[in-house]
Amino acid sequence: MDFISNLEKVLSEGSFALTAEIGPPKGSDPNKIIKKAEILKGYADAFNITDNQTAVVRMSSIAGCSILLNMGMEPIMQLTCRDRNRIALQSEVLGASALGIRNILFLTGDHQSLGNHPDSKGVFDIDSLQLIQIVKKMRNDGVFQNGEVIPYGKPNIFIGAAANPFADPLGLRVERLSKKIAAGADFIQTQSVYNFDRFIEWIDEVRSNGLDKKVHILAGVTPLKSSKMAYRMKFHVPGVDIPDKAYERIINAKDPKKEGYLLALETLQKLKKIKGIHGVHITALFWEDIIPSLVKESKIHKIPSL
Repeated sequence: MDFISNLEKVLSEGSFALTAEIGPPKGSDPNKIIKKAEILKGYADAFNITDNQTAVVRMSSIAGCSILLNMGMEPIMQLTCRDRNRIALQSEVLGASALGIRNILFLTGDHQSLGNHPDSKGVFDIDSLQLIQIVKKMRNDGVFQNGEVIPYGKPNIFIGAAANPFADPLGLRVERLSKKIAAGADFIQTQSVYNFDRFIEWIDEVRSNGLDKKVHILAGVTPLKSSKMAYRMKFHVPGVDIPDKAYERIINAKDPKKEGYLLALETLQKLKKIKGIHGVHITALFWEDIIPSLVKESKIHKIPSL
């Protein structure tokens, strides 16, 4: 069987997949990505390159993905609806495919008021669900959103989407996931897991609806590096659900950084045992060098021969 990407191959063959995030810099220096990539090479099956995350101007995702390709690493390009209309979004998909980028995670995007240009105008011509539908038709049927045939090569893309198991109500979260699967999502990366009880509720509903058989689900893990980070994530980052018990564990620790590492390690080990989870996605914000240790100690992924 021919697979679109290595990530699709790993997931389709039933292996427990691991993806990791590499945040582009606020600047044009490629070495900022190269240094992070050199640390992480071999420790994940594919690597997310974010798209102006938290609505802050950074090097473009497509440029970051190109750098990874040149290093022999498989990227997952993130693409948000916040900054582009449907013309630009379809153009980006064609361009990414032309460069050899095979995985794209489609997101609506954080609101611009949260970023470093709060007075900028958000586009939001379409949302992530609509974009997934458009890209599926581009890939499968070879047509643009307007029905026009793509004459010179349809994009070959493994389609990704995000899910937040922690927003209320729970039923709506599962319904939203179902809609994204119906629209064409091949894999899902979830919001970071801290509230395990709620996550179990969500995945139970996902399984009861048979959705885990229709899409590959990768659960998010974000190590908390400090008490300050724990505070910001708990109280100021939309969509994140850190229970008081986990929060107090970090802020009351003698060494919050070590405690954050241990919490992430425990989370990874728990997630691998959950039926319906096909992998994990590690987002180590400004702490990418911790990922190799987490991978080795958790034993959730093959260790590269170095």
